[in-house]
Amino acid sequence: MTAYRPLANARCRAFTLVEILVVVVILGILAAIVIPQFSTASQDSKESALQQDLFRIRQQIELYANHHNGSYPTLANFINQMTLPSDIDGNTAAIGTAGYQYGPYLQKMPNNPFTDTVPIGDGAVGSSAWYYDESTGHIAPNDSTEHRAW
Repeated sequence: MTAYRPLANARCRAFTLVEILVVVVILGILAAIVIPQFSTASQDSKESALQQDLFRIRQQIELYANHHNGSYPTLANFINQMTLPSDIDGNTAAIGTAGYQYGPYLQKMPNNPFTDTVPIGDGAVGSSAWYYDESTGHIAPNDSTEHRAW
């Protein structure tokens, strides 16, 4: 019986440890470059949602003012005045009530994407999700001084 012997010309082919380490280092560098870009995508989507919501809300506030002789919704009744039908004086009622021909202007008040809440106020930064000035009709996010300037 003869023992098994590989052919003299055949070579075993495999990656060396150095080659594997080089590949791992390159993958690590690529991951370090790509991962931070994905983490800012969440922030960017919140900014975009906030801009779209503000545009829509501000348009509807102006429409409300046009329908109500230049008067903006009051802070105390903002959500009702924007989401329910109203009369010329800004009084609200259920949908379909006779004499309440204006609105609703919004289906619902959107959440501030940075706080994920709805409360509307006119106080200090962080005291509510949205800042609203009923004398000018200006609405802005109230989660930071940067956003409040919008």
